[in-house]
Amino acid sequence: TPPPTTPPPTTPPPTGEPGTCAATYRTINTWPGGFQGEVTVANNTATTLNGWTVGLTLASGQAISSLWSGINTGTTGSVTVRNAAYNGNLAANASTTFGFTATGDGATAPGNITCTSP
Repeated sequence: TPPPTTPPPTTPPPTGEPGTCAATYRTINTWPGGFQGEVTVANNTATTLNGWTVGLTLASGQAISSLWSGINTGTTGSVTVRNAAYNGNLAANASTTFGFTATGDGATAPGNITCTSP
């Protein structure tokens, strides 16, 4: 049989674009009227990130009571969390976490989670 005229597709290696990060949420604990959440911020690139910002949307009735390892703007609805002074620089393929406690039903995870880096 003749060889194929087009080479088989290959998966390109990661490009390591600066300024990209990923954020993943998980619920740590729930109790009547509240919950504890944690967000992992990962640098999946080949370069160091110099600062990060996570956006997330809390469900109706949820409100952040306290937050650590980050600086939040807003406590209900659309919330923005930026790095603290000590965890903003993420080496290639490194990650960090921030956590929070909130009032409201913890059965609904925050939505619209985004991560950006300058």
